[in-house]
Amino acid sequence: MTNRFKRIGLWGRFSEDSLAEPARQLAQHLNERGIEVCAAAGDDVLAGADDIRFLPESELGGAVDLVVAIGGDGNLLRATRCVAGRSVPLIGINRGRLGFLTDVRPDQMTATLDAVLNGDYLAEERMMLSARIRGDDGDSETLNALNDVVLQKVVSGRILDFVTTVDGHYVNSHGSDGLIVATPTGSTAYALSCGGPIIRPDVAALVMVPICPHTLSDRPLVIQSSSKIVVELSPDGEGRAQVTCDGEELGPLSTTQTLEICAAKETVTLLHPKDHNYYELLRSKLNWGRANRSGN
Repeated sequence: MTNRFKRIGLWGRFSEDSLAEPARQLAQHLNERGIEVCAAAGDDVLAGADDIRFLPESELGGAVDLVVAIGGDGNLLRATRCVAGRSVPLIGINRGRLGFLTDVRPDQMTATLDAVLNGDYLAEERMMLSARIRGDDGDSETLNALNDVVLQKVVSGRILDFVTTVDGHYVNSHGSDGLIVATPTGSTAYALSCGGPIIRPDVAALVMVPICPHTLSDRPLVIQSSSKIVVELSPDGEGRAQVTCDGEELGPLSTTQTLEICAAKETVTLLHPKDHNYYELLRSKLNWGRANRSGN
C-alpha cells in the first residue's frame, strides 16, 4: 500500500523534557523510514535537530499530511486549530494524565506510527462547535471548539442568570455558575465533571450542561447536533460572564450581547490504532469494570 503520509508534523510544548525526548525519538524513527518531519519554529529545545524542518506554527497544518500531537488532551485540542477544515488528520501520543484523545502510549508510538504509515489504522471524523458573540457594536471573531464552549461567571460567590433558546425556541431561565455546550468528544471532559452524560463520538448530538445550577431540576439536555443555541444574560442579574472555546478566550459577554453556538463547518479527523475500542477506553480512563475488593 502506498504511504499517503510523506510529511509529518510534530505538535507539542517541547520545552518540557518529557515531551522533547519522545519527539526526538519519533523524528529519528520517521526519518529512517524516509518521512520528512516538521515542527513549529521557535522551540529552542528541538532547534538543533538536523532531522526536523521548522515552520511557522500558523503554516504547519497546511504543510504536512499528518500531525502527531505529543502531550495531553489539551495539547491535542490546541493542535486542532492548525488542522481544522483541512484534510490533515491528527494522532495523539499521551504524555498527560487522562488521554481520552491522546490514546497512544509512548512505548507504542513507533509501532503505532509504523502501522499508520502502512495504512493500518482507524479514522474518526469528529464534529466541532462554532461560537461567536453578537452585539450592537459588532460581532466577535468566530472560534471553533472540539470539546466545548463554556460560559462562566466572572464574579465568584454570585449566581449567573441567563436564558437559553434552541432553534429559536425558549428552553429555560438558568441560575448557575455558567453553562457548558459540549460535542460528543467533549462529553467526557468538563461536561462529565458537571454531571453530563457520556455520548459516543459517532452520535449526532450536543449536550447543554449547567454548571452548579441553583435548582436541582436544571438538568443536562441532549439536543440534535444541527441545533443553534443562543444564550443571553438576564438584564436583572450580575451581567458579567466570560466565554471560552476549548479553554481559549472568546471574550466577555454582557447583557446587551448574545452568545451563538452551532456546529462548525470544519471537522477534525482523529486516527487511532486498529484495535481501538471506545468502551475499552472508557473502562480504562474511568475505572469501570473493576471488581469490588472491599468484599461488600
